Amino acid sequence: MMKFSKSGLTAAALLAAMSWLPQAHAGLFDDDEARKALLDLRAKVEAMRIEMSARIDTKSDKSSTLDLVTQNENTLQEIAKLRGQIEVLANELSNAQKRQKDFYVDLDARLRKLEPREVTIDGRTSQVDPNEQRTYEAAYKLFTAGDYKASATALSEFVQRYPGSSYAANAQYWLGNSYYAQRDCKSAISAQLVVLKNYPDSPKAPDAMLNIASCQTELKDKAAKKTLQDLIKQYPDSTAAVTAKERLGGK
Repeated sequence: MMKFSKSGLTAAALLAAMSWLPQAHAGLFDDDEARKALLDLRAKVEAMRIEMSARIDTKSDKSSTLDLVTQNENTLQEIAKLRGQIEVLANELSNAQKRQKDFYVDLDARLRKLEPREVTIDGRTSQVDPNEQRTYEAAYKLFTAGDYKASATALSEFVQRYPGSSYAANAQYWLGNSYYAQRDCKSAISAQLVVLKNYPDSPKAPDAMLNIASCQTELKDKAAKKTLQDLIKQYPDSTAAVTAKERLGGK
């Protein structure tokens, strides 16, 4: 389909209008009539030009409007796509933030489990590592359950692993008792001597000396009497000292 510019259409209209003037009748008009006819013709041409221009403008406006509508629809589609992508990213970000929060909560819980905790051991407050506490309690539970061989192994491993633990004196003391319960007095005496040497200020020290005296008595070792006397001298206010006095008084 051919396309015409606004000026081309105007010229065509002018030529078409001029063709209305019959050349054969030109001589029938005088000057006034000819002038009037020319003015009328020009008026008709101008009217046609205006009408044609209006039609062209209207068509151009419509085309422009259609273009704008098409562009607007395309833009809306792009915006919809971007909104979808934003929603996906927002959802991923929310999930990532939740995972991060859960991670830190879990990490905090794990760290709290590893933090030293305050415990009271034989009336004394101490800070101990949670794993250290669990290990000691598991070993001591074996002793109270009557599994003396297993408790001896577990308590021995504990004092080797945690020599500076607040539970170390107790572990060493119950290690001696584990041996004594198996009627291994020599090992029991050796274990309780470690309590006296390494933890002389422990509340378990007086009982360790009393246990040593008991083992010496079973072994018919005359050193048992001196051990009881040393016990009364070193720990006079202990309950073990009271028992020591009773034993000496009975001899």
